[in-house]
Amino acid sequence: MLFSELGLSAKVLTAVEATGYTQPTPIQEQAIPHALERRDVLGIAQTGTGKTASFVLPMLTLLEKGRARARMPRSLILEPTRELAAQVADSFTKYGLDQKLNVALLIGGMSFDEQDRKIDRGADVLIATPGRLLDHFERGRLLMTGVEILVIDEADRMLDMGFIPDIERICKMIPFTRQTLFFSATMPPEITRLTEQFLQNPVRIEVARPSSAAQTVEQRLVATQREDWEKRETLRKLIRAQDDITNAIIFCNRKLDVASLFRSLSRHGFSVGALHGDMDQRSRMAMLHNFRENKIQLLVASDVAARGLDIPAVSHVFNFDVPIHSEDYVHRIGRTGRAGRSGKAFTLVSRSDTKYLDAIVKMLGNELEWLDEVSIDQLPVPESTGEERGGRHHRGRTGDSSRRGGGRGRDRRSGGRSDSSSSSRGEELPDVEAEVRAAAPAAVVAGTSGNARRAPNGRNGSDNGHGRGNRGGQRDEATPVGFGDDVPAFMLIGTGL
Repeated sequence: MLFSELGLSAKVLTAVEATGYTQPTPIQEQAIPHALERRDVLGIAQTGTGKTASFVLPMLTLLEKGRARARMPRSLILEPTRELAAQVADSFTKYGLDQKLNVALLIGGMSFDEQDRKIDRGADVLIATPGRLLDHFERGRLLMTGVEILVIDEADRMLDMGFIPDIERICKMIPFTRQTLFFSATMPPEITRLTEQFLQNPVRIEVARPSSAAQTVEQRLVATQREDWEKRETLRKLIRAQDDITNAIIFCNRKLDVASLFRSLSRHGFSVGALHGDMDQRSRMAMLHNFRENKIQLLVASDVAARGLDIPAVSHVFNFDVPIHSEDYVHRIGRTGRAGRSGKAFTLVSRSDTKYLDAIVKMLGNELEWLDEVSIDQLPVPESTGEERGGRHHRGRTGDSSRRGGGRGRDRRSGGRSDSSSSSRGEELPDVEAEVRAAAPAAVVAGTSGNARRAPNGRNGSDNGHGRGNRGGQRDEATPVGFGDDVPAFMLIGTGL
C-alpha cells in the first residue's frame, strides 16, 4: 500500500513525498484510515515503528479546516518527556510545511512567558508533558473545552514515571466527544483500565515487536579486554578503521560511562557530543541539532536518553557496553539501516559479558559474527587483575567499584596510557552538560570535578594502616580528619602536656 491510498490530504502527501517516503509502516497503514474517520485508536507499538507519523499525518489532514482561538487548543498531544515532545513538534514542522497551523510546545526548561504568548495566539496543536500542561491550566492560561483530538503517546512510560493520575485528570478536563488516539508499547493492567475508562469503542492495532535487526544492518562483535581504558582504546581503533562512517551513536549502559567516554574521545580529537538524562532541555536539544546537522560526528548516549530519538540517517552504531536487556540490542542497532539504507553495528564484548551476549543470541535465533574472526576466547588472558595494579576493581554491572575513592592513587599516576587520566576521580561526578556549554578543556574540567569528591577518601588512610598523618600522597592529604595533628590548646589543659 502507498501513502496516496490512505486518504491523506494533498498537502500532507506532498510533504510526505518530499521526505522520500512512499510506503507506510504497518502501524501507519492500519491506524491512519481509522484516525481520519475520527474513530478512537488503541495502538500497541514500539518506538521506531513509525507510530509518530501514524497520528501526526491524520491530524494535519483533519485540522486543515478551522481556526484556533486564543487559549483554546484544538488538539492535545501528551508525551512523557521533553525530548519526545520536541521531536513530535519537529514532525509537525516537517510534514506541515504548506499549512498554516500553529503548534505550541509546553515543556519544562523553557520560559512560561514564551509559552503563554504561543497559547494566546491560538494553538491548533498543543504538545505538552503532563506536569507543564497542568501548570498552565492552574494558572488560568488554558481552556481545554475546545480540544477535538487527544493523543496519549508512550502510555506505559507515563505509568513508569507516575503520570497516570495527571493523565486521568487531564482526560476529565477535555470534552468526552473528543477523538482519542492512544499508544503504548505494552498493556499492563493499569493501562488497560485507563483505555477502558477513556476510549470509546476503539480500533485496536497491534504491531509485533521486532526481534531482529533490519537485513541492511551489518552486525559484528568485537573482542576486547574488560578494563575501561582497554575498551576505550579498542573503540578508538575501531572507529578510525571505518572509512565509510558519516555519523554514529555510541551506547553505554550508564550515564557515568557516557561522561567518561565523551571525555576520552574528545581528548583524542574526535568530533563528539554526549546525551544523558541529567542534561537540561536546551543543552540536549542543541546537542541533537548539532548531530542531525552533522556538526558533530559521534554521539555518546545512554539507552534512556536515546529512547524515541528520530535520527533517520545514522551510518554506524557502536555498543561500548553489551546491553543488559537483550531487547535493547535490537532497539540500539535499529538506529542505523533505516528506510532501506545500509548500516553497521559493532558491539564490544569482554569475557565478563558472555551472559548478556548469550541472551542476545538466543533472542535473535542466530549467531553473530566476530570482527576479523577474533573472539574473546582468542584474546590473551590478562597478566594481572585490577587489584594488583593499585586496587582498582572492575566496575562490574552496578558501577559500585567505580565510585570508591580508596586505593587509586597509584593507578592515577601509572604511565604508558594516553588516556589514563580519564580513569581519575574527576570522572566520578561528570558534568558533561557544563563541558558542552562552556567547551572547556577536558583536563581542566576533570580537575575541577575531582575536587568536589575529596572528602570520601578521608577513611582510606586508616584503612590502609598509614594513620592520619600519612596518606600516601593522595590528592586530599591537606584535609584534616577530626582535628588532624593539631589539637586545640584548651583540650590539653589538665593533661600535663
